[in-house]
Amino acid sequence: MLFKMHRAYQSILPCGNKYLQQKWDKANYEEHKKRIQTAKPVVDTTTPLTYGHLHLKLKKLKLEKERLSVIERDNHLLLEKMSCIMKKKGQIDNKNYYQAKSLNREKREKELLRVSQENRAILDRITKCEPQYQVQRWHEDWQRAEKYMDSIARYPCGWYKLQNRKEQKLNKNASKQEREKRDKHQNDEDVKSKTEEGEKGDVQSREEKDHREIETVLEMV
Repeated sequence: MLFKMHRAYQSILPCGNKYLQQKWDKANYEEHKKRIQTAKPVVDTTTPLTYGHLHLKLKKLKLEKERLSVIERDNHLLLEKMSCIMKKKGQIDNKNYYQAKSLNREKREKELLRVSQENRAILDRITKCEPQYQVQRWHEDWQRAEKYMDSIARYPCGWYKLQNRKEQKLNKNASKQEREKRDKHQNDEDVKSKTEEGEKGDVQSREEKDHREIETVLEMV
């Protein structure tokens, strides 16, 4: 029965022997599966290789070590020099006892003297120069112009100021009168209140006196 199972196989292409075609197709399929399982990818997705010289950087470490050694050597030399200076005393006297001198002092003094003389001459010319503008003449012209304006004006000169002064004076007088009236009214009210209080006190004292007389009479009876 198992021997005749090849007869149930349906091949894709026409064939003369179904048994042999089934064996060939099965062998091709197994080979195809093996090729798929052993196939290598076209795109390499694996992690890149790590190289030690890229992470360690021996050249950089060497340069840093050389730089530190140079710095240490310079510091050591400087320390030796400083210690030598501290141990020994100075052999050179660096004090200067000479006065400062200028090579062009005389020339600068002459130039300063010339400039001061020119300034003094300019000041004399300015002070002795007579003015071209006459202030007295301007004042006389202004007085003459004021007379002309007074002669052609409708109101006399300073009329507006006089009017303002009068109005201010009237306002002051009116305010003074109002203040006096207010004070007088306040005084009248104070006097009136005092008189009313005095009358109330007289009435109360009279009533108390009458009440006492009535009580004395009742006691006698």
